[in-house]
Amino acid sequence: MRPRRRLRPTLRLRLTLLNAVLLAGAGALLLLMTWLVMADLLNPADSLPPGTTVTLADGQVMEAQQWQDSLLATAQIELFAKGAAAILAITVVGVLGAYAVVGRALRPLHRVTATAQKLGGETMDQRINYAGADDEVAELADTFDEMLDRLGAAFTAQQRFVANASHELRTPLAVMRTEIDVTMSDPGVDTAELKRMANVVRDASERANALVDALLMLARSEGRTGLRAEPLDLGMGVRGALSAMDREVQRIKINVSTDLGPAPVIGDPSLLDRLAGNLIENAVRYNHLGGRIWVSSSVDGEYARLMVGNTGFEVDQADVAGLFEPFRRGGRERTGARGSGLGLSIVRAVCQAHGGTVGAVALKGGGMEVTIALPLASAQ
Repeated sequence: MRPRRRLRPTLRLRLTLLNAVLLAGAGALLLLMTWLVMADLLNPADSLPPGTTVTLADGQVMEAQQWQDSLLATAQIELFAKGAAAILAITVVGVLGAYAVVGRALRPLHRVTATAQKLGGETMDQRINYAGADDEVAELADTFDEMLDRLGAAFTAQQRFVANASHELRTPLAVMRTEIDVTMSDPGVDTAELKRMANVVRDASERANALVDALLMLARSEGRTGLRAEPLDLGMGVRGALSAMDREVQRIKINVSTDLGPAPVIGDPSLLDRLAGNLIENAVRYNHLGGRIWVSSSVDGEYARLMVGNTGFEVDQADVAGLFEPFRRGGRERTGARGSGLGLSIVRAVCQAHGGTVGAVALKGGGMEVTIALPLASAQ
């Protein structure tokens, strides 16, 4: 931050001085033009014969040319004196008026500065609320208010995200600590109990590790840093995700149908694979015993589309948008596999990072269809 000096070339001072220079310059130019016009017009003796004399009101007689020169000199001196005084007066009045007008015009800027200086975690609700003329200053004030709205929403979302992440990480850590404390406090603990404790701790650590990986994936997607751009097909990620979930699909007897047409895109392979993987994992995790999953990929105009639908519990369409927020699971989990609540958040972040969109529709009778649209490889 720049150190504040007592005397500094503020915008108000510079605009005032500029106005003074313009007024003084315009007045001087007008005075010069008047001077030149007067010199051209005050020459009555030029039309008289040489040697002509004139008699003044006081009886004095002098040559016409001498009288003309004296008259022109007197008029020029009078013009210069009164013109300079007028320019000085106009400049002073203009400076004072400009200083007042510029100060009033710049008042919203001072409010912007004051608001920015007072901003903090507890004052993110403050706004300028400028109600003056619809000019550039009003546009700046409105833009600043809109920026504060976005910052406030982001700040609130970050606080909620950190709180949720802390809560989610606290659970597996508490499980591990409890298991270790209980087991170690038993003087007669045997090998079987130690193995059981080790399995519980391993499962809890895997859950914590999966959550950390998901958080890193979400941060990378939203940050859009280090993204690779390689040609690939969205259908390839679906095949890999279905293969990875095959055991779970067999366990709960889910019927899977696919219609994977060409869907060429350009993007980061790891992120797009995670995108397809999260959609398939959600479709399995939030399904029910003997349910269905249907997946299709296709080309629609300048976009490649991937749709993943599943049966499951009923979801209100009004709640669908909230499912894309971090740590929103949207109700009961029928298959018993507990997720981190970041799956659809990562899907949305990956889509946005690749210039695409994602939407979901709640199905009547239960389940949901999620459709993503990414720019075709030929359109990029």
